[in-house]
Amino acid sequence: MVFNTGAALLDAVVLAVVSHEDVGTYGYKITQEVRNVIELSESTLYPVLRRLQKYGFLDVYDRECGGRNRRYYRITTSGMTQLNHYKGDWKEYSEKITGIFEGGVVHE
Repeated sequence: MVFNTGAALLDAVVLAVVSHEDVGTYGYKITQEVRNVIELSESTLYPVLRRLQKYGFLDVYDRECGGRNRRYYRITTSGMTQLNHYKGDWKEYSEKITGIFEGGVVHE
């Protein structure tokens, strides 16, 4: 994709991906799912996960997998609230951009 991805959009996409699994999901799987829509490296993802954890939007826990601990991320109630705000903002923003692309008038 040729468009730059800002921090808020990246936060929103990561929260959405994590929200799909009630028990949470791990970093590599999050990276793979996000890469379906945004160019992203694991070195970019982990600071995002730490920031979302710091804000209280994600819980983190370790679970044994194949003899090793794997770190899992699970969305919190406040994370779901934030994700719902992002969804509303995205809907409004994308409708405005689509309107411009299609030659319509954009209303505030």
